[in-house]
Amino acid sequence: MVVGCPLRISEEARDQISNPDNEVLVSAASCWEIEIKRSLKKLTAPEEIDDVIGQCGFVELAISIVHSMKAGALPLHHRDPFDRMLIAQSICESAFIVTHDQMFQLYGVPLIPA
Repeated sequence: MVVGCPLRISEEARDQISNPDNEVLVSAASCWEIEIKRSLKKLTAPEEIDDVIGQCGFVELAISIVHSMKAGALPLHHRDPFDRMLIAQSICESAFIVTHDQMFQLYGVPLIPA
């Protein structure tokens, strides 16, 4: 399961994330976007987001060359580069994505409504 950074999440997403049988992946792309939005004063988030991810028992999902190649080859249904990376990672890792963005459906990736 790849988790973006929704501010509010659905009960279904919360249940899936808190289920100890599920591995929760947090993309480096999400952390990158969080840091950009924090620097622009558009988001408040913990300073040490990497520590929070570890404390929650989540797993860091680095951006690989394969992920980058897949993101670049995706159809241009979605133009946000961060979201395109999450979609590519979902495809490559066979992982669900937690999102409220309906555009993700155009890529046929498994979604959990945020």
